[in-house]
Parts: sequence; structure tokens; C-alpha cells
Amino acid sequence: MAAEVVGMNLGHGVALLAAGVVAVPLFRKLGLGSVLGYLAAGLVIGPFGLRLFTDPQAILHVAELGVVLFLFVIGLEMRPAKLWSLRTEIFGLGVAQVLVCAALLSGAAMLAGLAPAAAAIGASGFVLSSTAVIVQMLDERGETSTDAGQRAISILLLEDLAVVPLLALVAVLASLGGAAVEGDRPAWLGLLIGAGCIGVAIAAGRWLLNPFFQILARTGAREIMTAAALLVVLGAALFMQWGGLSMAMGAFLAGVMLSESVFRHQLEADIEPFRGILLGLFFLSVGMSLDLSVVLAEWRLVLAGVLAFMTLKALGIYAVARLFRAGSREAVQRAALFAQGGEFAFVLYGAAAAAGVLDARDSAALTAVVILSMALTPLVVILLDRLMPPPKVSMDGVEVAANLRGRVLMIGFGRFAQVVSQPLLARGMEVSLIENDVDMIRAAGTFGFKVYYGDGSRLDVLRASGAANAEAILVCVDKPEVADRIVEMVRDEFPLAKIFARAFDRGHSLRLVKAGVDYQIRETFESALTFGKNVLIDLGVDEVEAADIVRDVRRRDAERFELQLAGGIEQGRWLMRGNMATPTPEPFSVPRHGGQALNEEAADALGEEPKEPVN
Repeated sequence: MAAEVVGMNLGHGVALLAAGVVAVPLFRKLGLGSVLGYLAAGLVIGPFGLRLFTDPQAILHVAELGVVLFLFVIGLEMRPAKLWSLRTEIFGLGVAQVLVCAALLSGAAMLAGLAPAAAAIGASGFVLSSTAVIVQMLDERGETSTDAGQRAISILLLEDLAVVPLLALVAVLASLGGAAVEGDRPAWLGLLIGAGCIGVAIAAGRWLLNPFFQILARTGAREIMTAAALLVVLGAALFMQWGGLSMAMGAFLAGVMLSESVFRHQLEADIEPFRGILLGLFFLSVGMSLDLSVVLAEWRLVLAGVLAFMTLKALGIYAVARLFRAGSREAVQRAALFAQGGEFAFVLYGAAAAAGVLDARDSAALTAVVILSMALTPLVVILLDRLMPPPKVSMDGVEVAANLRGRVLMIGFGRFAQVVSQPLLARGMEVSLIENDVDMIRAAGTFGFKVYYGDGSRLDVLRASGAANAEAILVCVDKPEVADRIVEMVRDEFPLAKIFARAFDRGHSLRLVKAGVDYQIRETFESALTFGKNVLIDLGVDEVEAADIVRDVRRRDAERFELQLAGGIEQGRWLMRGNMATPTPEPFSVPRHGGQALNEEAADALGEEPKEPVN
């Protein structure tokens, strides 16, 4: 195995990178996700495809480091206090899910003709879901930090902890069957060593890691910090593996211990490139490991095993989730996400085969079942997302916009609109507020705002919100494309109302001006100028000079904006100051627009009345 890894030449490396670079963007473009892309690419270049690799297990053992690094990054986000708050989910929900699913799958395996010992091991391997697949999919869907995502992580942590008792179970079953496994520890000793390793890892993380990184940081050598980060992660993983636990558990604990360190963000940045590449390599090697000859020879057994195991496991997960008071939607999504075997099954089946608990045929078939289930999981989740109706939003305590009569209609009530409302309300103006985010409406209500539910991009909602009678309509939504649609509708349907719009960026500002709004402002422009002005003052620049500098920046920005309105986004680039040595050229004349100068400075030069600057 080691010779295979060492013997990998440059061509092998190019083949691995090319397979990932081609397959992953294609599968993501098709909406199938990166995991399935890697698995398919691995199958194509593996021993049962183009035969560019003949020993995928050698690559798999190296690529497992990707899972290790992934768990380390998750640990960095999981502070000890937060981890403690999840103890019920880890040891309650996690244990219940493992036990229920193990019982269901063991019964199904015995009904299929497997001996009780083989059925228990086959079921146990499949019960432990793929950490790599689930965490990657949660990450891609942006759900890792959600409550449901945290519960999923908790279950995965418990499954990692289950490594020790399951390996001990293999030894017990082997001894009951009359076989002896060389070098086996007694079950009680394995549990004791595992607990001791966790204690040592926690102690080292609490009292040694921070001083260690502080000493290295004083050297100023960035590459040493990267090497130290890898040393800590891989050292913790190796230590846990020696203690009979999973490497992923060791990496996770190392991350948790460093989660409150001042070096946390630097460590995450150092690890990220290795994590991404190695995790992709892991999925490639899993795809290579699918033995198509076994699948073809035992296709009835493999197909029945995949369907039966995934279905029964999903039912068990759903039942446990509902028992622990998860909503129906979350329970279904968790069942779809966890209804596959995991990478630990390869280790467990290998140990069981060596101990004589599983024969070679059953081990190969069960391994194929696990790999196929891992490949099917992204497809199941995608199909479920398309079939399930959108989540129902509770409207309790929320009123729908109807017959509003405000002098000002404000569409959207996020952080920008909340500030905008203050001078209007201070003047005593009647303002109608509509928003389509129910949580935002409820939050605003606790601060004394009456906000109505309504989608401002719909004409019927605008009419119900009093747009026909409003003197000013303020478009304060945070999505540029939605703002464009609202502005176009208001301009066409309610031409007497003045339109004030929040712009996302410069390009959006240009579109809004061309669409005919009465006033627009880039959402960060004024705050950025104020920010820059105060930086100058705190660095010793006189307040009057700082104000003059900001006025000059405003003048240049307005001039460039007018040029861009006339000639496109590339115009007026010379008006921006850069930090390169090349001097910034000045325009030959002050741009004019609509017969008026753009600001006070230009007005003074031209002898005209000043015009409010366009921001």
C-alpha cells in the first residue's frame, strides 16, 4: 500500500486533479452537487473504469486526512460552551438514532440470510453515516450553523464515539464464534484507553496549545505556523487512532480546544486549502473503490441491500427525530441526509473479515452497498428538495397589508430602512411599512414599529399598501434585481409618486437613474465617507482639511458617475485615486449633466446654483 502511494507519479496527480476539475463544476452546474461529481469521477478513472489507478485503497487511506481536517475546522467553530449545550443531542438523540437503526438493520440482514454476528456488524457499519458526505452537503447548503445543522453535527460526533464499542463488538463476536483476533484488547481496556486519550487531548488543548503557538508566532515565520497547525491536527488524529477512537474525533477535539484561541482564524485559513483538496481526494478514492464486478455478480443482493438499508434507516431516523420533537420537515430532511453508510464501515468490515465474522463475499457486497448509498444520498436530497413544498411560515401576530394610507410608503424594513425611517417619524410623517420577512416584522414589532406583511414586487400588494395615494415610495429592499422590478412597476403604474431607491452598488445606481428614480444612494457610500474622514482626523489631520478632502472625493465620485451615465461603467476611471505610483490624470473639464453642475465646488467654478450630489 505504501509502495503504491510512493509510486504515484506526476501523471497520477494530474489525472486526479483533472478528474475533479472537470467533474465537479459539471455536476454542480447540473445541480447534483460536488460530492456526486467526485464519486463519478473516481469511478471513471478507477480500476473499473479507465484503470488509471489499480489500488484505490492506498489513496483512500491518505485521502481520509481530508475528513480529519474537515472535522478540525468544524471544531474551531464549536466552542466548549457551545459543545456542552449540545450534550443532550449528542448523548440523547445520537444514541437513540444509532440503537434504533442498528436494531432495524440487523433484523433485515438476518431475514436476508446473514448469520446474527455478520448481520450485527453489517448493520452497525451502515448505521454510522458518512461524516464527509453529510458535512460537505451541509456546508454547500449553508446549513452547518443552523439549529438543524448543529443537531446533525451532534449525531455525527456520537457516531464517531461509537467506533470503540463497535470494534470491541467485533472482538467479542469473533471470540464467541471460536476465532481469536491477534492483538485484541479486552473490551473494558479499550474503553478505558479511549476515555484516557480524550482526557489527555483535552488537557493538552487547554494548557499546551496556546503557549505553543505563541512561541511559534514570535518567530514571524508563517510557514512554521502552517506546519504547526498540521502537526497539531494530524498528531491529535494519530493519538486518538492509537487509543482506538477515530482520527476524526481527535481532530475535532483539537479544533474545539483551539476554538477560543487568538490564533483560531489564522489556523482555519492555513488548514483550508489542504482540507478542500484532501476531502475531494477522499470522495474520488471512494468512487474508485466501487467494485463493479461484485455489483454485477451480486446485483440482486446489492440492489436489495441498498434499498432495504436506506429505507429502514430513513424510517428509523424519522421516528427518532419526531420522538425528540423535531418538526416533520426537519425529520424528513435528516432522514434523507443520514440514510447512507459511511467511511467507517470500510474499517469495520475489514476488521470483521479479518476476525472471521464476515466472509469475503459478504464483506465485498456490504462495501458495495455502502458506497452506492453514499453516491445516492446527494440525489435523494436533491429530489426531496424539489418534491417537498416550501416551508410554511406562521403568520401569527402578523397583519397583511390592506387599505394603507400613509403619505410615505416604505418597501422593505431591514437595517437600512430602519435608519431611514427615523427622520421621517421624527417629523411626524405618516409612514406605511411593508416587509416580506415575517421574522423581521415580529422583531420590528418589539421595538415599536407597525410593519405589514407584503411582497412589494407585486402590483396588487402595492395597491393594497396605498401606493396610488403615496407622495413618496421608498424602495429599501436589499436585492438589486427586486429593487429594479419594483422601480419599473411604480414608475409605470404610479407616475405621480416620487421614487427614492436604495442602491446596492455603483452599477445598480446607474440602472436606477436610467430607470427614472427621483433619488438613489449607494447603501454604503455615506457611511464609508464618514468612516474615512474620522480615520484621517484620528491620524492627526486637521478637521477642516479632512472635510475638504472628503468633499473632493465626493466631487470626483459625482463627476465619474455622470461620465458613466453617458458612456458606460468604464468611463471616468482617472477620477479614482489608486495606491500605485502612476499619477492620476485629471479630466480636461468638469462634466455637466442636465444643465447643472454636480456639486458645490463645480457650481462655484461655473457660477451656477449647486445641485444635490448623486451618491
